[in-house]
Amino acid sequence: MIRIKDKKKNEQERIDLVYLWVDGEDPKWQEKKRQATGKAQFGHSEIDAKGRYVSNDELKFSLRSLEKHISWIGKIFIVTDNQIPEWLKIDHPQINIIDHSQILPKEVLPCFNSRVIEYALYKIPGLSEHFLFANDDMLFNRDLKENFFFKEDGFPIVRMKKERFGMFYNKLRTLVGKKPGNYRSTIYKAIASIKEKFRKNYYGIPHHNIDAYKKTDYKFAVEELFNEEIKISMFNRVKSNNDVQRFAFSLYALAIGHAYPQYVNKNTSLRNQIYKDDADERMQKYNPALFCMNDNQKATDEDRKAAKDYLEKLFPEKSSFER
Repeated sequence: MIRIKDKKKNEQERIDLVYLWVDGEDPKWQEKKRQATGKAQFGHSEIDAKGRYVSNDELKFSLRSLEKHISWIGKIFIVTDNQIPEWLKIDHPQINIIDHSQILPKEVLPCFNSRVIEYALYKIPGLSEHFLFANDDMLFNRDLKENFFFKEDGFPIVRMKKERFGMFYNKLRTLVGKKPGNYRSTIYKAIASIKEKFRKNYYGIPHHNIDAYKKTDYKFAVEELFNEEIKISMFNRVKSNNDVQRFAFSLYALAIGHAYPQYVNKNTSLRNQIYKDDADERMQKYNPALFCMNDNQKATDEDRKAAKDYLEKLFPEKSSFER
């Protein structure tokens, strides 16, 4: 069993946590994006909507939830594009700011594609062998032990939502001219790739919440198994249908027996869409271990304010990570 009571333990013994974070309303960042992609303003599609880039202080509340519920976490790495949240206490002993330039090749910068950034997570200096990954809108809702994420042998638990007929359904939709969106396309491509390479099929999609990984398996998936596909998609400045979805790395671990599948229910992992305005009701009903306050192209600034107010109600106390 991995024990993390001593946060000073080495990279083989700790469990660290990695976040991606961006402030899409930063004028310098917007100008950088305009020069690289020709577009500074947010669009209305699944790929370039405001909700994909704007900061609603979700990271602040995620860290509050972490401090409240997860006492054993080791280092916390926040991967950014030359940005730091103004409220963050950067001299906190657990906090480590990682700039894209530290882990991504110079020729692919600047990068506005979170999947490409995720290819390089294993390159984070000092990252532990066992680590968790979270988007900043993913939070802890209950006290959890290390074995919620890793089994006794150190292999991660891969959480999925069961979708036995999902690929078949979307093939039918494609036949009638209704192709799946970018997210679904990359998920189904990952499933199909693992089926082709290992003759194994998994009837699920990501639970869209905090995930667990072993760094050595993650590295092999990027540098060896999906190397050719990643070489091509590394230059996608924004999300594209030929990106390699991070879910593929988890499926690889499952295929070689280095992970355990677990199909989730809403009591384990709950994804709230902030535009639906029903998070409080759902949280009380399911009391999930993990939850997400998902922002997307359907959300408005009013929805974001309501979501922030709700998170402030859930986690009103400042964490030690804040100034």
